[in-house]
Amino acid sequence: IDEYYSDVRYERIAILNALGAYYSYLGKIETKQREKEEHFILATQYYNKASRIDMHEPSTWVGKGQLLLAKGDVEQAFAAFKIVLDGDRDNVPALLGQACVEFNRGRYSESLELYKLDPENAEALVALAITDLHKNEAAGIRKGMEKMQRAFEIYPYCAMALNYLANHFFFTGQHFLVEQLTETALAVTNHGQTKAHSYYNLARSYHSKGDYEKAGLYYMASVKEINKPYEFIFPYYGLGQVQLKLGDLRSAQSNFEKVLEVYPDNCETMKALGHIYVQLGQTEKAQEFMRKATKIDPRDSQAFLELGELLISSDTGAALDSFKTARGLLKKGGQEVPIELLNNIGVLHFERGEFELAEQSFKEALGDGIWLAFLEGREKSQEIDASASILQYKDMQLFHRLEDGGRHVELPWNKVTPLFNLARLQEQLNNAEIASILYRLILFKYPDYVDAYLRLAAIAKVRNNVQLSIELVHDALKVNDKCPNALSMLGELELKNDDWVKAKETFRAASDATDGKDSYATLSLGNWNYFAAIRNEKRNPKLEATHLEKAKELYTRVLLQHPANLYAANGAGVVLAEKGHFDVSKDIFTQVQEAASGNIFVQMPDVWINLAHVYFAQGNFSLAVKMYQNCLRKFYYNTDSQILLYLARTYYEAEQWQDCKKTLLRAIHLAPSNYTLRFDAGVTLQKFSASTLQKTKKTADEVRSTIAELENAVRLFSQLSAASNLHFHGFDEKKIDTHVDYCKNVLAAAKPHLEAAIREEQQIRQRQEVARQVALAEEARRKAEEQRKFQLEKRKQEDELKRVRQQEEHFQRIKSSLFQLLPDVCVCWCMPIQDQYKMVLDLACTTNGFVHHKWLGHDHANAKWAVRHRTPNSRSESEEQWKSSTPASKRRERTEMDDEEGGNSEKRRRKGGKRRKKDKSSKSRYETLEAEADMMDDQEDLEDEDANLNYREPGQNDQDDAEENAHAPLAAAGLEDSDAEDDVAAPSSTTGRRRRAWSESDDDEPLERQPLSREHSPEPRYSDEEVKEDGHRPNGNAAAEDED
Repeated sequence: IDEYYSDVRYERIAILNALGAYYSYLGKIETKQREKEEHFILATQYYNKASRIDMHEPSTWVGKGQLLLAKGDVEQAFAAFKIVLDGDRDNVPALLGQACVEFNRGRYSESLELYKLDPENAEALVALAITDLHKNEAAGIRKGMEKMQRAFEIYPYCAMALNYLANHFFFTGQHFLVEQLTETALAVTNHGQTKAHSYYNLARSYHSKGDYEKAGLYYMASVKEINKPYEFIFPYYGLGQVQLKLGDLRSAQSNFEKVLEVYPDNCETMKALGHIYVQLGQTEKAQEFMRKATKIDPRDSQAFLELGELLISSDTGAALDSFKTARGLLKKGGQEVPIELLNNIGVLHFERGEFELAEQSFKEALGDGIWLAFLEGREKSQEIDASASILQYKDMQLFHRLEDGGRHVELPWNKVTPLFNLARLQEQLNNAEIASILYRLILFKYPDYVDAYLRLAAIAKVRNNVQLSIELVHDALKVNDKCPNALSMLGELELKNDDWVKAKETFRAASDATDGKDSYATLSLGNWNYFAAIRNEKRNPKLEATHLEKAKELYTRVLLQHPANLYAANGAGVVLAEKGHFDVSKDIFTQVQEAASGNIFVQMPDVWINLAHVYFAQGNFSLAVKMYQNCLRKFYYNTDSQILLYLARTYYEAEQWQDCKKTLLRAIHLAPSNYTLRFDAGVTLQKFSASTLQKTKKTADEVRSTIAELENAVRLFSQLSAASNLHFHGFDEKKIDTHVDYCKNVLAAAKPHLEAAIREEQQIRQRQEVARQVALAEEARRKAEEQRKFQLEKRKQEDELKRVRQQEEHFQRIKSSLFQLLPDVCVCWCMPIQDQYKMVLDLACTTNGFVHHKWLGHDHANAKWAVRHRTPNSRSESEEQWKSSTPASKRRERTEMDDEEGGNSEKRRRKGGKRRKKDKSSKSRYETLEAEADMMDDQEDLEDEDANLNYREPGQNDQDDAEENAHAPLAAAGLEDSDAEDDVAAPSSTTGRRRRAWSESDDDEPLERQPLSREHSPEPRYSDEEVKEDGHRPNGNAAAEDED
């Protein structure tokens, strides 16, 4: 530019500014950020070149302001426009730019003032009108349309004003004006976006009038005028709607996806795409779009409603939640809830087994009406005689009587479906009478409603009135002779009526009526072929194989069309089982059973029975029994004789005769006229009896039971033989007679078995009686031995108690004797209450007039003692006698105790431990008594010897006798101190020497004594160490207790 236009200055500026404006526009409309920035950079470069030529050129600054507005830099754009206006206050482009800046700032009043340039300027009026319209207020819209009308009056060929006026008249429904204005706008403009708006207005007009072809053409024309969708996206949405209506799903999908690229959160577009994906079979993707729509706008009830409709076939729980949410939003917004929505909620509750909630929803959908009177029992049908029960399903006089009585019987068409569903609910709740009235009410107002005829026929079929059911189906066929449901039901009734030829023709007609697309008719035809193959008549193997193969083909065809059809899968499994493919058929039956268990509407006891049949055929009788029992309990409340027959046969094959008999008796009780059950019961009794008699070991009771069962079998077969003469029940008389003869022969052969069993039982009883007597004798001997031991133990315990009592009495006597014989000497201790029975007295008289005192096994620190003076005297000879009469162990223990008191504390502790060991191994009662007796004898011998001695002085003998008498009780009680210190140089008699020799001979160690002097105090003296040790020894008192 600089090279070719170097001589023209302002022309170069104009070219550079035009290029800058062009790249500014490209950057504004570009969606990719990188390319947008590249365009803005080029625009900036061109504007900078223009500024270098003349930096005061207004057009350059206006262009820069537009560039800054496109980049979103509003403040700098305002500064650029202000530079221009400072030099020229009436510069229109700068004023418009500044007005645009104020508009973007949200300052609409200032923007409006800037736009008010020339009252007769059409473009300015259009801009002001657009500003008013964007306020979204009634007054602003009215003012805006007035300005648009003024601009149109000033300049009738302003395309923008024409388009806005056409848009206004579209919403007012004046499509003729819309078409005229848009056609005029198309004729006066060549601008692409303006023409796109004109085509769009024209397309919308035709779209609203239902002319989808013209609307599609104009939408397409509008799209062609647009370079990229973000420039003007509305034509793409309208075009997608028209294409969806015309069935062009792929094109509609493409256009809606373009809308989502510009507006990714548009709920309406998401819902439209959801519908498209549903029709394309992409249910999961459709649900995804619907869920997004509900998340974006949680208050959009329509989105929840459409989501619920999508989820009905896959997740009834989620569908029910969506429907309830939609109902809640509508009620919250004060809108009326559609009947269709309430009906769908009721149906879902019905499918989930929530019958009370379903009834509430159906009643809410129906509102008030004559049906409430029937439901609440206020209106009842006339009683009909049993012979004319057919009128119960065809009588319309009830409703005529109501109308004649002034009642208004009305049923709007939009309430027919909820009423039909309510009647179906009553039928499910076993209220067949109310259901019949509601079905007839529908037929009274709408006689062509085929489904009502079919439900009445179904009620008659349940009541085993096949002929009436056929008549009602024919009434439905009068309305629509090619109704596949009616034809299929008629074929089933004819098949039940054993009219095979008509049934086959009817099933073929049902299949032809839908060109083979109706799965129910195809399935019914397959059932016909299967039943034809297994009929009880003479079977032709080739014909049977042909029918089975045809049935398999039809079942497979249904599964190809509807892979989730449980009845077709069950039929295919039956055919495979008939051909012997038990493993494959078992897998099929198991899958069908699992699928049927989760649906309340699918009640398929057949698959349970078929699975049990497979277990039976494979020899797995225990599983077959469980399956039959579960089916009988789950579906028939244990009242189906046919399944009981299957169960009895399983028991028979498993040789469980008693269970088989019980099951057949239950079946006979339910179906007493079924003679086949009686025959089977007779065969079972016969087989049971024969098997019992064949046992090697059998009791008499078993043989008696066998005889009774044989007699019952003979009676049953005889009854059947009498009935078979009529040839009504199909029994062979000769065969029954054969069974009777066989039972009689077995009955005759059972008598020797009974006699043998009785003899064997008698022998067994005798052996058992002998064994019982032996056991009784052994038991008596054992009890006598136990009683003897018990008495011996009791006697020992009594002797022990007696010994203890005698010792206590002996101790009390000795104690009283002590205080009577020794009045002058009394040594006592005040001890704690727990030690009051541990007191021991050890007294001895010394030659120098002092009393030696000693306490055994007691804490010196706690003992309190007292001494009274006595006349001095020599050691009594009775002390020697005490020594000789006291056992050696006693003397040794006391000597060791004296040694311990002498100062050897270590040895005292050691000796104390030895005494405790000795005391623990005390003598028995008898040994103690013998020792006491020996001691008393020795004492008496010594007394006799002392009486015969004559070398002693009389006074001394008297004194010795007195001392001996005084110490005799001590010796007898074992309380005299045998280890007392002897101050006399030699004994006064040989008896004393002998006693001392006896005492010393028992000692293990020589005894050392330290006699007390006259100068010493009568109190015992101990070293500090001995007192401390004795006061803290834990075994001191224990030794005394053991000694006592």
